[in-house]
Amino acid sequence: MLAGELYRAGDPELVADRARCERLQRAFNFEPDEDGRERVLRELLGGLGSSSYIRPPFFCDYGYNITLGDGVFLNFNCVVLDVVAVTIGDRTQIASAVQILAADHPLDVGTRASGLENGRAIAIEADVWIGGGAILCPGVTVGQGSVIGAGSVVTRDIPAGVVAVGNPCRILRELGA
Repeated sequence: MLAGELYRAGDPELVADRARCERLQRAFNFEPDEDGRERVLRELLGGLGSSSYIRPPFFCDYGYNITLGDGVFLNFNCVVLDVVAVTIGDRTQIASAVQILAADHPLDVGTRASGLENGRAIAIEADVWIGGGAILCPGVTVGQGSVIGAGSVVTRDIPAGVVAVGNPCRILRELGA
């Protein structure tokens, strides 16, 4: 799974990992104390940079495949399907209801019907701003300093230093230095 190869989500080890994740998500989403939430995030995530903050509720598949850099902010109702690595760079701001979907499925109907799944890593570089309700599809990279407009559907890589919007997400303009 972690290598992006086909796997079965019903594998007992993965089922146990998702159950662990669900337990920790409940603890995080209903913990009233800020320090308590941070402790849960440190147990849930693969990496949590200093001064990073997630507003509950927050949802993910495994948690341990998510790495947040320093000063990252995720607003309410973010979803991260992290069957493979999801990396979010320093000082990135992610608005509410953003979906980061690294989980994927085979295009071949027979393979898909067999229950096999796969994933493709997502990388969000430093200083990115992702607007509310945006969706990042499997395998994309958003380059440093870029802005993704609210409601955009990112289906391919976005280079550094641009504003990109729409469905599918396209470059609107370059940002000045």
